[in-house]
Amino acid sequence: MADVKPVEIIEGGLLLRPWNPADASAVHRACQDPDIRRWTTVPAPYLPEHAKGFVGGSAPAAWEAGTGAPFAVCDAATGELLGSCGLVTIDQSLRSGEVGYWTAPWARGRAVAVRATRAVARWAFRDLGLRRVIWQAEVGNHASRLVALRAGFRVEGELRLAQPHPRGGSDGWIGSLLPEDLPEPDTDPTGTGGPAGPGSLVARRAAVFGRPQPVLFATTADGEIRLRRPEERDLDAMVTACRDPWALRWLSLPDPYQRSDAEFFTHRHTALRWGRGDGAVFVIADPEDNFAGTMELRLNGNDPGVADVGYLVAPHARGRGYCPRALAAVCAWGLSSLALARIEWRAHVGNDASRRAAEKVGFVVEGISRQGIPHRGGRVDVWVGALLAEDGVVPGRAGAGTA
Repeated sequence: MADVKPVEIIEGGLLLRPWNPADASAVHRACQDPDIRRWTTVPAPYLPEHAKGFVGGSAPAAWEAGTGAPFAVCDAATGELLGSCGLVTIDQSLRSGEVGYWTAPWARGRAVAVRATRAVARWAFRDLGLRRVIWQAEVGNHASRLVALRAGFRVEGELRLAQPHPRGGSDGWIGSLLPEDLPEPDTDPTGTGGPAGPGSLVARRAAVFGRPQPVLFATTADGEIRLRRPEERDLDAMVTACRDPWALRWLSLPDPYQRSDAEFFTHRHTALRWGRGDGAVFVIADPEDNFAGTMELRLNGNDPGVADVGYLVAPHARGRGYCPRALAAVCAWGLSSLALARIEWRAHVGNDASRRAAEKVGFVVEGISRQGIPHRGGRVDVWVGALLAEDGVVPGRAGAGTA
């Protein structure tokens, strides 16, 4: 493997060069950005001395020791600082490095990080003789994941982070890039092509799940109900609802249902579902914003156009029309915001209340899946139904919305 020596790279309209003390002011300004503070490990608050220590201390020290290759990413024509990109670690024995990047808020929307990442990887493969570049990001950092996909990385799974963000979670995505994965500069000079380009389903969902989970609204005879994320104040009512004999009869809930189960569902399961971008968990809240049930939309891991839905209504809220109205709002959101083609519903044969709610929304029962799901140590027959995008959502036409 070649020595790691400071170099300049010009590619795709960018100049990548080693940091110098004159960059401190721009770095300090960029690192006031909430997204950089949230998703990277820069100190918070980020002070001028932190920027000076980075550009004049830790960055040149990484080059000198051969443990990293941090670049300032600049506009090749004007020299303006646009971001940061480089190898944050280099493993000489494995001939492997890890890439890290951020884009200054004034330079976003121009594929700066994609172009810079490709340029760094190309240099690392060609001049350093690396065999692999890896990428890691906290689960939920959909902007970083989209950059990695556009740069050519294969996102291969999750792992527990060795250095969790002090203000974030402990789970991370990991991906890798091999020389043969890297697009040639002349095939996608802007860094916006491929299956993850603007307008793609991947990009559309990254934009949805990269923002806070929305609150949905629906109108009932009692007034307006809300669908929002579960909160700490819902725990006691959630435990009571999930201990109800009806719920235990038809749903695969833990039995006995403990407060720890509600805490896991509220604080970890909900956050990971949204963070991974594979669905959403909602509490059905009555007009006084009290817990009335739950509803979950889960994306199909094998078919991005398909999701399934499940729901529970608390005993005190049954028979008030909350379930079909809430189901309509969630389905309308999934079909429009997530561009779903099909939402599936399943319920044990005999669960007439669940079937009535689904049919009121427009689901068509397509048949019975014999022993279709496991339940309490055995398997049970289930009804299977679906709502297609072209079917339309029936109650959703009257009062469903988002915020």
